Amino acid sequence: MAKRTFSMLESFLIFLLVVMTAITVALLSLLFITSGTIENHKDSGIHGFSTTQGSMATQSSPVTLIPDPPFPNNFSGYYIGVGRADCTGQVADIALMGYGKSGQNARGLLTRLYSRAFIVAEPDGSSRMAFITIEIGMVSQRLRLEVLNRLKSKYGSLYRRDNVILSGTHTHSAPAGFFQYTLFVLASEGFSNRTFEYMVSGIVKSIEMAHTNMKPGKIFINKGNVAGVQINRSPFSYLKNPPSERARYSSNTDKEMVVLKMVNLNGEDLGLVSWFAIHPVSMNNTNHLVNSDNVGYAAYLLEQEKNRGHLPGQGPFVAGFASSNLGDVSPNILGPHCVNTGESCDNPNSTCPIGGSSMCIAHGPGHDMLDSTQIIGRMIYQKAKELYTSASQEVSGPVAAAHQWVNMTDVTVQVNATHAVKTCKPALGYSFAAGTIDGVSGLNFTQGTTEGDPFWDTIRDQLLGRPSEEIKECHKPKPILLHTGELTKPHPWHPDIVDVQIITIGSLAIAAIPGEFTTMSGRRLREAVKTEFALYGIRNMTVVISGLCNVYSHYITTYEEYQAQRYEAASTIYGPHTLSAYIQLFRALAKAIATDTVANMSSGPEPPFFKQLIAPFILNIVDRTPIGKHFGDVLQPPRPKYRVGEVAAVTFVGANPKNSAENQTHVTFLTVEKYEDSTATWKIMYNDASWETKFYWHKGLLGRSNATIEWHIPDTAQPGIYRIRYFGHNRKQDQLLKPAVILPFEGTSSAFEVVTTY
Repeated sequence: MAKRTFSMLESFLIFLLVVMTAITVALLSLLFITSGTIENHKDSGIHGFSTTQGSMATQSSPVTLIPDPPFPNNFSGYYIGVGRADCTGQVADIALMGYGKSGQNARGLLTRLYSRAFIVAEPDGSSRMAFITIEIGMVSQRLRLEVLNRLKSKYGSLYRRDNVILSGTHTHSAPAGFFQYTLFVLASEGFSNRTFEYMVSGIVKSIEMAHTNMKPGKIFINKGNVAGVQINRSPFSYLKNPPSERARYSSNTDKEMVVLKMVNLNGEDLGLVSWFAIHPVSMNNTNHLVNSDNVGYAAYLLEQEKNRGHLPGQGPFVAGFASSNLGDVSPNILGPHCVNTGESCDNPNSTCPIGGSSMCIAHGPGHDMLDSTQIIGRMIYQKAKELYTSASQEVSGPVAAAHQWVNMTDVTVQVNATHAVKTCKPALGYSFAAGTIDGVSGLNFTQGTTEGDPFWDTIRDQLLGRPSEEIKECHKPKPILLHTGELTKPHPWHPDIVDVQIITIGSLAIAAIPGEFTTMSGRRLREAVKTEFALYGIRNMTVVISGLCNVYSHYITTYEEYQAQRYEAASTIYGPHTLSAYIQLFRALAKAIATDTVANMSSGPEPPFFKQLIAPFILNIVDRTPIGKHFGDVLQPPRPKYRVGEVAAVTFVGANPKNSAENQTHVTFLTVEKYEDSTATWKIMYNDASWETKFYWHKGLLGRSNATIEWHIPDTAQPGIYRIRYFGHNRKQDQLLKPAVILPFEGTSSAFEVVTTY
């Protein structure tokens, strides 16, 4: 073999990796954070490290049981409860979770993030379920364990691991920092107990609200196709599936949306849950504002329509737009093009003649990423509204649930009478580092790589050790870049134990998937579960895939797609037979429900809950103001007059917004208020959950910062006098050895006029 020579870029990357490794080792040696509790909101603490782990989440307080609201049971239908609560977390000094792009930190807020809970119980209260869709990247195992622990403290055995599903919408613009496995902790730039606590509290609050709001009602189901909002971002992988199988489907993406309509016995609206396969990546990896992306915009539009007169995030109607088998589905419908030449790069490796894979990027239909987000989100909303309005098929029948914890590194799948295969310890392939056409990595990696590179292999071996022959053999044809299943310091890098779960409501089965199924993977699983139910006498089941549930384990491709080793296959961490293993496991769950033998199933090995994790890489510092200024003072006032369609902007003396995730005295960073002549008062018209507003945080030196609030004045804005208010919290520490305190403050702009025309 010819001697390898390194380019200037590769030499720089070697140097960078060495420096990063030194920094990482130092941090791993020096920093840790104790596990999240209600009392501990601090992100940094004593320096040191421990690998203590426990089998349960943080110790619960004495159980205080909260009973069901008293209802008669002589009706046809279900008890239904819906609830929505803020779960945003930090909006500054934290990485955004999804793209894995270094430097993509939160620097403000476009929209708040919400947890939306839906509880369904049989009339006699004998069985119930809770489905929660959460506007975050994915549900971490730590998040689920802590939520279940707190539910147990409040409700005893009412809400359990088997009848509660936590599902992430998969927005790539939500905070990271709520994981416990080392790969995700490093990608998050540390564990943020502040954000973790905020998310857990929000999820639990949404469930509490749904529990309190339960009332007799009915559920209707409807289905329909959504056109023009998605493409398959790995079509050459999809083509690896058997032609006879592909011939059964008209598209290489699942276009069907399933909608549940929930109403009370008088037919009055309660809520909507929909499942649809689309990646919420209309907001690309240059974005720095926390937001809920396209499906969040759909939820916003429907809730605003149903909750007229209420601010965003308020009102009784709750609309949940949940994820499905979105693994290879992109909303960037114009497809991949070379950003430097404009030519198509829709090829097996997603590369461009000039610039390689880093130039191959897909774009949405709008003139910018926000416009694309709203175009795609509006189309999803319109179809959901149509299906909700016309839903007439009532759901009836018992509520049932089955759940197991499974060691996914050691599942044997019986292929036929004589042949069995096994899953693998977790590992990521080379194409994982390439990213996708929705968000390229910028490194010198290419999708579809089926051979390793001595350069990167050497770097890996020196930093992390060599992968074993066993793991390399198990994952073939994947060339292993990171053998995460063999890395255990300071904690395991990937989960071994995952959740598999099915909940049924009458003829609807919700399969809770701990990752991202591709289109064909989802089709195979749905078909297998439906067939299993039919085999034991329950026919015509509607099976929905609910994605990103309970624990995150990356992607799940078909065996055939795995051979192509594009991004999704390289990220199928348990090897080429992962899908077959899940099909086997979910068939067993379906059989147990159909035959009423769930009680005989083993619960499986309980997952760990690590007690101490790496602290955030960004430390807390005291906030300061310029000399002669106070927090909330106006630095750049608005103009005296604006026309609808223009942008009103105000800049204030600011403080780090992450303080507001720790001390939640204020529930919004901003309000846009209109003066009401009739009452001589200011009325709040918009808040930071409104898509018409943007909150930017500009970080300066030595604790100084500014906050800019923009109001993009819509055509529907009423003419009149307005003002913009800013609400924040500053960190103050009078003496070095005394603990810091978080203090609320606010600022108000001068009044300005909004007119329809000059």
